[in-house]
Amino acid sequence: MSYCLNPACSHPQNSNDSKFCLACGAKLLLRERYRAIRPIGHGGFGKTFLAVDEDKPSRPPCVIKQFFPQNQGAQNSIKAAELFQQEAIRLDQLGKHPQVPELLAHFEQDSNQYLVQEYIDGINLQQELEQQGAFDQTQVRALLESLLPVLAFVHQNQVIHRDIKPANIIRRSGLGSGATGIQVRPGELVLVDFGAAKVVTQGQLPGMGTVIGSPEYIAPEQTRGQAIYGSDLYSLGVTCLYLLTQISPFDLFDIHEDRWIWRDYLKGSNFEARLGQILDKMVAMAPAQRYPSALAVLKDLHPSGIPPGSLKNLQLVSHSTSPTPRSFGAPAPVQPQVGSSPRSQTAPPPRKEKDFSRVAPLQRLSWDCLYTLKGHRSAVTSVVFSPDGLTIASGSQDQTIEIWQMDRGRRWYTLTSHTNWVTSLSFSPDSQVLASGSRDNTIEIWDMTKGKRWYTLAGHQAGVEVVRFSPDGKLLASGSRDNTIEIWDMTKGKRWYTLMGHTDYVYGLSFSPNSQILVSGGRDTSVRLWDLHKARELCQLSGHADWVRTVVFSPNGQLLASGSRDGMIKLWHIENGQWKLKRTLRADQVDVFSLDFSPDGRLLASGNRDGNLDFWEVDSGALLETSAAHRGDIFSVAFSPDGQKLATASYEGLVRIWQACGDN
Repeated sequence: MSYCLNPACSHPQNSNDSKFCLACGAKLLLRERYRAIRPIGHGGFGKTFLAVDEDKPSRPPCVIKQFFPQNQGAQNSIKAAELFQQEAIRLDQLGKHPQVPELLAHFEQDSNQYLVQEYIDGINLQQELEQQGAFDQTQVRALLESLLPVLAFVHQNQVIHRDIKPANIIRRSGLGSGATGIQVRPGELVLVDFGAAKVVTQGQLPGMGTVIGSPEYIAPEQTRGQAIYGSDLYSLGVTCLYLLTQISPFDLFDIHEDRWIWRDYLKGSNFEARLGQILDKMVAMAPAQRYPSALAVLKDLHPSGIPPGSLKNLQLVSHSTSPTPRSFGAPAPVQPQVGSSPRSQTAPPPRKEKDFSRVAPLQRLSWDCLYTLKGHRSAVTSVVFSPDGLTIASGSQDQTIEIWQMDRGRRWYTLTSHTNWVTSLSFSPDSQVLASGSRDNTIEIWDMTKGKRWYTLAGHQAGVEVVRFSPDGKLLASGSRDNTIEIWDMTKGKRWYTLMGHTDYVYGLSFSPNSQILVSGGRDTSVRLWDLHKARELCQLSGHADWVRTVVFSPNGQLLASGSRDGMIKLWHIENGQWKLKRTLRADQVDVFSLDFSPDGRLLASGNRDGNLDFWEVDSGALLETSAAHRGDIFSVAFSPDGQKLATASYEGLVRIWQACGDN
């Protein structure tokens, strides 16, 4: 059969020997040699056809890719042709790798653009999964070891595939010669379908573009049209999770818990921990938390050294189109650096304030680690001192709350009731009541005189991210992933009213010392102040470029601090009845998770994503000290009531208590 390539043809099937379509009259031979047999795929950028090359006696099979981007418009046709030409040049270079189909031709005919590529004889991994069932960890490791060098080669050629999934990975079924003349092996994996590939030009920054790829497998930034090299690593990781479980990736991510739950679907319980950690890092939602390159993943797969044969095809890269040599570790200007944030993928927003600083600490460390408290089985998300200074409470992703004796530095007892992460804790001013917020949408109220649960506050429609008692103990405020703030009357133990204004998750809350004003910070990048007597918003403070993770009033109520995912700490002060920005402190462009003022208001402590604990002088805004306090994210910091101790809680599951050594 011959298949007509005219997109508007109503009856495209024709006989084998036809030269023109009987329905529309279009030519059936491309370039007088390539005959389409049947369609084998389609997408927003055109269709893919199985074809034969009639210019050769053996009539070998090939693949025709027809490009006709939707909504291209007449004014963009010339630009589209230029981009197609650039892309074809890159794909021609990629085809020199034996695990990438060879580009046979590229041209335009009848106002449509075409690529003709080598046909790979075999079945794709989607078909293999359906025939043989879920992969085991040995097969997945072999897949990674086979395809990561291919991705390294693709990225070194400044191309992002953008559509990696099981259907686009073919396992060869027969012997033959690849594009470079290298003998290919049965069972070798080949990465196909570069029709969605994006060429990254020298110095290009990934601005907003077309959303391309298969929804189940594409990275979060790619859904916003901002694909980066790490997007391909994400898609490859999700592909591995699907092959291991045979469960849709949509069902492998729990949106309520904001985490991957693929391990819940594994049939065996002896999955290799190291391989699991590698997969987790590949599919991290934030680009900065993923591997910086395919080579970095290979290094983790082979801690003792990457086998030389794995990278044997990297010398096929041509620098003729990239005059400035670059090391493979950073293949292109848009590649995120280790420790950078997702915001670094685009040009940073202009800063209006000139009074920001991140300089070398002014003094040596004057805080020593007094205790390291171990007991939680997972990340510790919140830590607080009781106002009487006798106990410490810590909440964790392991769904428990640990109560620690301050004078002995050891665990006293454990509180259990929540069915999801404990995200936030707050003591009442008299130390007799503890409130805990959780991703299970509830707030538990604990009687600390008896060490047991008193009652539950329910009302939020999504996970609770933060809870705070008012200084007078009469109110409790809670912020949630349902974008609301609930104000609870603690004299009656029930909800009083709801504050609405945030358009995304509420992460931070703090009461003014007189309990009359509440400040909130959220994922919508805003800081908002609320009049609690009138139950209305007073004002909104803008300036952060990313999620506001934490907010806190100073002890005298004249200042408030906000910390953000943009790596900035902003100090706001009240002037003539209005809140204004006083200065901005820069914390190395990493997430600022938690802030706390010392009781005398002289110091501000900040816990950051990189495990650093910073101390800032409030009056001058100077960075006084930096301590590498933890090996993971510091989610919570809290000063003791007397200001002589500081507690930190981290991703590594530890709570540390720091003792002031000098005059602070």
